[in-house]
Amino acid sequence: MVQTALHTLLGALSWLAGLVVPLAMMLAALLVALLLIGLLDRERFRVGLSWAGSQLPGLGRWLLVALAVGAGILATEVTRRAVDARLGAQLNARYANAADPAGGQTVQSAPRVSLLTTRTYSRRLVLPADVYARLNLGGGWETLLPYFGNPPGLTVQDLREGFTRQGENLIYARDVTLQTEEPLGLDTTRARADLRFVDPAGGRGTYYNATFSADYTFTNPRQEAAPVRFVFPLPSGSGTLSSFRLTVNGQSYRASDLREGSVWEGVVPAGQTVRVSVTYRHQGSRGWSYRLADRREPLRNLDLTVTADRPAKFERYSLYPTSVTRSAFGGLQTLRWRLQDVITAQNVAVVFAQGSVREMLAKIGLMEPPTLLLAALLALAWAGLRRLPLPPLRLAGAVLGLALGFVWGGVLTAYLPPALALPLGALAGLFFSVLALGRAFLPPLLVTALIPLAFLVVGHSGLLLTLLAAGTLLVGLMTWRLPRQAG
Repeated sequence: MVQTALHTLLGALSWLAGLVVPLAMMLAALLVALLLIGLLDRERFRVGLSWAGSQLPGLGRWLLVALAVGAGILATEVTRRAVDARLGAQLNARYANAADPAGGQTVQSAPRVSLLTTRTYSRRLVLPADVYARLNLGGGWETLLPYFGNPPGLTVQDLREGFTRQGENLIYARDVTLQTEEPLGLDTTRARADLRFVDPAGGRGTYYNATFSADYTFTNPRQEAAPVRFVFPLPSGSGTLSSFRLTVNGQSYRASDLREGSVWEGVVPAGQTVRVSVTYRHQGSRGWSYRLADRREPLRNLDLTVTADRPAKFERYSLYPTSVTRSAFGGLQTLRWRLQDVITAQNVAVVFAQGSVREMLAKIGLMEPPTLLLAALLALAWAGLRRLPLPPLRLAGAVLGLALGFVWGGVLTAYLPPALALPLGALAGLFFSVLALGRAFLPPLLVTALIPLAFLVVGHSGLLLTLLAAGTLLVGLMTWRLPRQAG
């Protein structure tokens, strides 16, 4: 970051050096104009020089304020570009010194339950007697078997085929026993997903740590015992799953063949209800979905709860929650879907409001330079309203102190989360500026220190800036009216 900052600083100084020639030409033109005025009206020229000489010390002090504002703007701009370059290098780097989020937008599909049955299919084919003679095969009739092909699929339970001689003909017979699945709906679904978002240090992408737990029940509707298959699809976009556990009627099972997900098969007595519990942990980002079905399917009893500590939105044409509750100050949000005896082809899809850390830091960096200029103007207005003395040198020190705090906050984003690094920088800048001007100027300096921090609240920065502007105007009007009423 230091090398990037130096490179940016050199670029800025080169740009400033390019302004020297136009500035020198302007000063030369101004000097020529003054000489012409002196030749035409010497008396007024002498009076003007005397006035300028008496005002020059004061103008020089206020010129230091302008230079302090310019230096602060230059420092914050260099810091913004250095932070942006660091984040860009981290996003494009092949290697990293910290762990990246292990998952993306997670989609968890509902489990499938089916009754297993077997059916036998028979086929008979009569071949003329001269077929064997024409082929002139010496290995027996079984040599013809590969030409009849094999039944596809993994559900073949038994296969019997062969040739028999019946009079002058050959009879080819094939009996295939297949395992078929008859869909069996879930009686109840009780699922809960708890999402807690993390803003990692260094400006890395925001992600959430999730805990998923669900309880399912289904019943064998037949009058006799029947084999049942329960398939729990593993979530997509979830990265690494940890603490995965599948429990059937209180007995835990390890995940084995995961081509279709976590599969359980067993013989269920007639009319018996099976209870299945699934739980796991994972990481994800941006959103979370629960796919109920890819086709229209009945739901007998669904109770799905999603809790998150970020504001949530819902994908278009997805199922909207039946109830939404929020804790005090908008901290934790609880979304609940309670559906009974419905037929739907919709799914649950939740996305969360989160902006890019790089974009957020860029907005804060762009706001800091005008904030330094606003700090000087607000201090001047506050001094005029309260009739306070405002030495130019102290004002220049306050502007530089505020700029130093902004720079320090940008540097800290490489070590701390932005929500902690930037307030620390603003607090340091406020301390230095108040130290330079005194506690009497705390209100205007506090406002300017809070302006860039409004962009930390993604989605509400406009509202916060409006409230700051309204509060500043209200305090200014009240301060202006007090001296008038006293007079």
